[in-house]
Amino acid sequence: MSDEKNHAVAGAILPLVGGAANIRSVAHCMTRLRLGLADRSLVDTEALRALPAVLGTVEDDTYQIVLGPAAVAGVTAQLRRLLESPGAPAAAAGEDGADGREGAGGRAEPQAAPTAGDLAGRGDRIRAQARARNATPVKLALRRIADIFVPLIPALIGCGIVAGLSGALANLGWAPALVTALGPVSSGFMSLIAVFVGYNTAKEFGGTPVLGGAVASVIVYAGVAKVEAFGHHLTPGQGGVVGALLAALLAVHLERWTRRLLPAALDVLVTPTVTVLLGGLAALFGLMFVAGEISTAIGHAATWLLAHGGLFAGLVLGGLFLPLVMLGLHQALIPIHTTLIQQQGSTVLLPILAMAGAGQVGCAVAVYLRLRHNASIRATIRSALPAGLLGVGEPLVYGVTLPLGRPFVTACIGGAAGGAFVGVAGQLGSAVGSTAIGPSGWALFPLLAGPQGLLASAAVYGGGLLTGYLAGFLATYFFGFTRETLAEYNAPAASAGSSG
Repeated sequence: MSDEKNHAVAGAILPLVGGAANIRSVAHCMTRLRLGLADRSLVDTEALRALPAVLGTVEDDTYQIVLGPAAVAGVTAQLRRLLESPGAPAAAAGEDGADGREGAGGRAEPQAAPTAGDLAGRGDRIRAQARARNATPVKLALRRIADIFVPLIPALIGCGIVAGLSGALANLGWAPALVTALGPVSSGFMSLIAVFVGYNTAKEFGGTPVLGGAVASVIVYAGVAKVEAFGHHLTPGQGGVVGALLAALLAVHLERWTRRLLPAALDVLVTPTVTVLLGGLAALFGLMFVAGEISTAIGHAATWLLAHGGLFAGLVLGGLFLPLVMLGLHQALIPIHTTLIQQQGSTVLLPILAMAGAGQVGCAVAVYLRLRHNASIRATIRSALPAGLLGVGEPLVYGVTLPLGRPFVTACIGGAAGGAFVGVAGQLGSAVGSTAIGPSGWALFPLLAGPQGLLASAAVYGGGLLTGYLAGFLATYFFGFTRETLAEYNAPAASAGSSG
C-alpha cells in the first residue's frame, strides 16, 4: 500500500478512536495496530469495522485494529506522523445514527435476521467476558512475555526467507558465492537474538533496556567458552532466548534494588555497574546452565512428540489453537518457537498450529453457503476470507464463527483434522517445520523446511491445509447450525448494508 493510501487509512482511523488526545501509545505487531487509549468509550467500533482497510478489531490490554501484514506497518507510521502534527484530528462528532448501522433509523422488523454488526457486537462481549475470566497473574505474565518477542517477528521472517532462499540455491548448486554471502545475512540476527530479547525484556518490565541487553549479551559472547561452570566449559549461546529472558529479568530487579539503596549522586555510576556485574556473573554461573537444560528439554520434547505421537499431537494442537487465539494466549508460544528455530533451524509446531486457520476458512465457506439469505454476514465473510487464507484469522473468529457458537467448535474440528494430517506425516518421517514465525496459511509456504526438501514439505503442508478446509467445511455444513439458529440467521436481514 502506498504512503498516500496509508495516510488516508490512518486519517480515517484517528477520529474514530477518539482523536489524538485519546491515544496514549501506538505500536503494531504482524497484523494489528495496537493503541493504548485513555477512554475506550470514545471509540466508534462499528464505524472502524466499516472502513475497507480494517479487517476487524480486538479489545485486549490495548485496543487492536486488524489491518493485515501488508498494511499495518505503513498505517502505523502514518498514524504516528499525524499524532506528531499540530493539526491532528479530534474525535468524530457524535451524531444520530453514529452506531455504524446505515439506515437503522427505527426499530428492526420482528422477523429480521441478525446482521454482521450484531455478530461482531456479540463477539466483543464474549471476548470481554473471556478476558475478564482469564486475567489471572500467570496468564497476564504470559502475555507480557509474548510482548517481548512480538517486535522481533519481522526480523525472524526476513531472516527465515533468506535462509530458505540460500538453502534452495545450495540444493540446486547455483551461485555458490551468493550462498556463502547469504549465510551471515540469514544467521546474523539469530546469533545475536539473545541481546534483543534482553533489551525488550528490560523495556517490558520497567528496567533500562540497554542494561537488559548488556547482561543478555554475555550469553552469546564467544569468550564464555573459556569459563567453566558445573564442571563443564560453557558454550556461546547456551540457554538461548530462555537464558536471555531470565538474565534480563534479574537485571531489572538488580537495577531497582540498587536504585532504592543508593543516593542519587551515586546512581549514575554504581547502578549500571552493579546491574551488569551481578547480572552477568549470575548468567555465567547459573542461568546459562539452567536455561540450557530447559531449552534442550523443549527441543527433545517437540522431537519426541512428533516422532511418537504425531496423530494425537496434531489433533490436540490443531484443535485447541483457536481457543488460545480467542483468549489472546497464542503469543505465549513465541518463545518456544524461537527456541526450536535456534536449536533445530525450524519450528515443527507452527505448521501444525497453522491448521487452525484452515479449519476456520472451511467453516466460513460453509456458513456462507448455509446463510444464503443473510447478505450482511455473507458480505463480512467475503471481505475476511482473503485475509483468512493468508493466516489472519481474527476477522472470521470475532466477526463470524465465535459469536455464532457452534461454527467455532466445528472450525476447531477442521483445525484438528489438518493438524492430525501434518502430525502423521511427521511421525512417518516427513516432518514439516517453519524457519520463522509470524505468517500462517498460504503465507507460510516460503518459510517451510523439512528433511525431505522443500517440495515434500510443501506437499505435506498443502495436504494439511486442504484437509483442514474440507473437515471444517463438512463439520460446519452438517453440524454447525441447529434448525432454530439456521431459521433465525437465514431470514432476510434488516440492513444488508451493515457488514460489520
